[in-house]
Amino acid sequence: MIGGADLSSKFALDVQGVNQLKLDAKQSSPEALRAAAQQFEAVFMNMLMKSMREATPQDGMFDSDQTRMYTSMLDQQLTQRMASRGVGLADVMVRQLSATLQAPGGAGATPDLPAPPAARSGDAPAHVEAFVQRLLPHARAASAGSGIPAQFMLGQAALETGWGKAEIRGADGQNSHNLFGIKAGGGWRGRTVDIVTTEYVNGKPQKQVDIFRAYDSYADAFRDYANLLRTQPRYQNVIAQGQDAAGFARGLQQAGYATDPNYAQKLISVIRQFDQV
Repeated sequence: MIGGADLSSKFALDVQGVNQLKLDAKQSSPEALRAAAQQFEAVFMNMLMKSMREATPQDGMFDSDQTRMYTSMLDQQLTQRMASRGVGLADVMVRQLSATLQAPGGAGATPDLPAPPAARSGDAPAHVEAFVQRLLPHARAASAGSGIPAQFMLGQAALETGWGKAEIRGADGQNSHNLFGIKAGGGWRGRTVDIVTTEYVNGKPQKQVDIFRAYDSYADAFRDYANLLRTQPRYQNVIAQGQDAAGFARGLQQAGYATDPNYAQKLISVIRQFDQV
């Protein structure tokens, strides 16, 4: 059943039926998968029937364009009904696709993040894999509490720290766990760390010493970042556009999160890499 309609009563190549299959199949439900497999089986059988018809002599007194058209329609309906009863092909497809959808990284995987590194192809550099593995749980936890997509936060942490290779550390080498480059303003009561950073003034990069927040853990860093975006009025538009990577990144730049004029485009590029790593 697809969309409440029995496709066995429709032509195998019915455009509306195929379009409905595409919409329902995106839900990755067992019913949609079964119906799509049956429809494919019907199309395959129709191709076989067509090949058989073409191999049969058609030059008879009852042969005409009209009879060939009705024969084709009859073949489509016949193969559709045969497929609804099943000849085995749909069953094989359902078993194979079901296993794919349930595997990490398949269509049934959590939509807001890439699959854990252990389930990936291994093409990503080791430091990228390690970065995602280390911070993935914290990004998901912060996302659950704030509604900000986890891959957006993880992407920004990757941009700010160069995939963890340039995390903010104090003069003694101690890690600040500050993944988002959040500075320590007058209202900050926690630990701080002073570092040399690059700021853009009138579009030109300048080196200066700034005071940044320091955390006890990465989990604290994600929570503080999510809280900053949720509570600061200037980031309201960022949250409002938070379901779109481009809108999220541009909203951050417009709100003055960073002075780099190319910050939004850089962030968009990093977030999109999660489809590849």
